[in-house]
Amino acid sequence: MGILVFDIGGTAIKYGLVSDSFEIIESNEMPTANEGGKANAKTVLQNLDRVMTEYKGQYNAIGISTAGQVDFERGFIVYGTDNIPGFTGTDMRGIFESKYGVPVAVDNDVNCAGLGEAHFGAGRSSDYFICLTYGTGVGGAIYLNGDLLRGAKSAAGEFGHMVTHAGGARCTCGRKGCYEAYASCRALTNRVSEHFGRYVSGREIYEPQMLEDPFIKQAISDWEDEIVNGLVSLSYIFNPPLIVLGGGIMSEEQLVNNIRKKLIERVGINYQSVQVEKAQLRNKAGMLGAAYIAKQRLDSLK
Repeated sequence: MGILVFDIGGTAIKYGLVSDSFEIIESNEMPTANEGGKANAKTVLQNLDRVMTEYKGQYNAIGISTAGQVDFERGFIVYGTDNIPGFTGTDMRGIFESKYGVPVAVDNDVNCAGLGEAHFGAGRSSDYFICLTYGTGVGGAIYLNGDLLRGAKSAAGEFGHMVTHAGGARCTCGRKGCYEAYASCRALTNRVSEHFGRYVSGREIYEPQMLEDPFIKQAISDWEDEIVNGLVSLSYIFNPPLIVLGGGIMSEEQLVNNIRKKLIERVGINYQSVQVEKAQLRNKAGMLGAAYIAKQRLDSLK
């Protein structure tokens, strides 16, 4: 029997089967929203339910990695931003455990990515690091002494909502000046898309011909500075030996190199030994982290 896993993002849901030894048997992807529509809690739950029914009999636990703030102990969505309207208050564990009769574990997507990187990726040799992902928003996870630091309400590591620009741009959380309003991949693509009068993806921005454009060069440099603004503060707070950077855009080696260089230039001597590495598992991190928490829950109930 395997573990059925989901990684719910603002634009896509990755899902598949993972073995008890954490090998991905198969994986697939579907849009978070129905065709032509907007993602919402009802759509997400319907999509998950359809897959669970399709794979029924092939799994003995379900692991869910999701955007939003999650009460890990209850498997409950405490708070979801406007990226998935109506998500706040969703009892993910209760809904699916009662229907499918198998253990269900739910956690924040970056917590799952952090666990994936800790056990199977860039953090394997470290028992202390912080992990950030840059995509539609900015998420964070704190891995300390071999486990996640979850905080009093399972909400630690929400780095995307620390304020880096007091009174600045409005964030999807409804407040102003949040880190992710400036440092997310969406912040970069919004700026470039506005300039060109059409949507430009992060992947397109890093195409060789685009990188020759002076505007693109400046936009990327400014965006790197915004990323580093947050990392400087986090370095002074946590003094981590390792920072793992995730999100599809962090596959760009030069981007990670530039961030590493700028960060070291801007922190004091006691912080300059920090290693800055890109996540190794890419889009598999959340799925493997979801499998890890599902296996933990399964084992705890035996």
